[in-house]
Amino acid sequence: MPSRAELLGATGDPGTRTAGIILAAGASRRLGRPKHLLPYGPGVLLDAVLATVRDCALSQTLLVLGGAAAEVQRTVDTGGCDVVLNPDYGEGCASSIATALAAVRPDVDAVVLLLGDQPGIRAASVRAVLRALQPAGVGAAAAAVAAVAAGTVPTAQPVRPVQAGIAVCRYDDGVGHPLGFARRLFPDVAALHGDKAIWKLLDQRADDVVEVRVPGPVPPDVDTEEDYRHLLAGLRGVT
Repeated sequence: MPSRAELLGATGDPGTRTAGIILAAGASRRLGRPKHLLPYGPGVLLDAVLATVRDCALSQTLLVLGGAAAEVQRTVDTGGCDVVLNPDYGEGCASSIATALAAVRPDVDAVVLLLGDQPGIRAASVRAVLRALQPAGVGAAAAAVAAVAAGTVPTAQPVRPVQAGIAVCRYDDGVGHPLGFARRLFPDVAALHGDKAIWKLLDQRADDVVEVRVPGPVPPDVDTEEDYRHLLAGLRGVT
């Protein structure tokens, strides 16, 4: 018989609807070729990220494409995704987030952001971030059981009378993706500009942030050939 946590799904609350936004619109200027299409395991980097998101059973998945959009759609199985094209991808990832938020269904309560070139993110981390965005007291028992089972434990926080606005993973060496936002933060997030603005928002709204403890280092993403070699070495278990 499935546990209560399993029955409650990705967020631990049967009434909560969640969406995932996968950012894969970059031009890969530093790498010189579409990084989301780099071979990885049985497929490419983006395949691995999509597999993780599909494992989370979210209400909606949005895949944001820009540079190399046509090639990505020819190469990658985007089934189950709402593909969103960002013509302004050169302005930074904030423009991709804003484009995706405009396509989020009106019944979605929270979104989680993932990078299309960061295949080391675990589905358990995505679920833990979304559970951390529930209003205080909603699904708390199920969230605790699932967090312990997955090895992801929310950092101690004061009891909140309302839903936290932002949830982010706290790894051994810093914060990183996935991170999520409650719907009430959507206007603030959509108004951001540039590549690093999302992290500045966390600093500006520190009192509205809950951290989810995830053991280990921040999973690597890929910007350069050296990054890619390092990622493949980790996949092969080479140190």
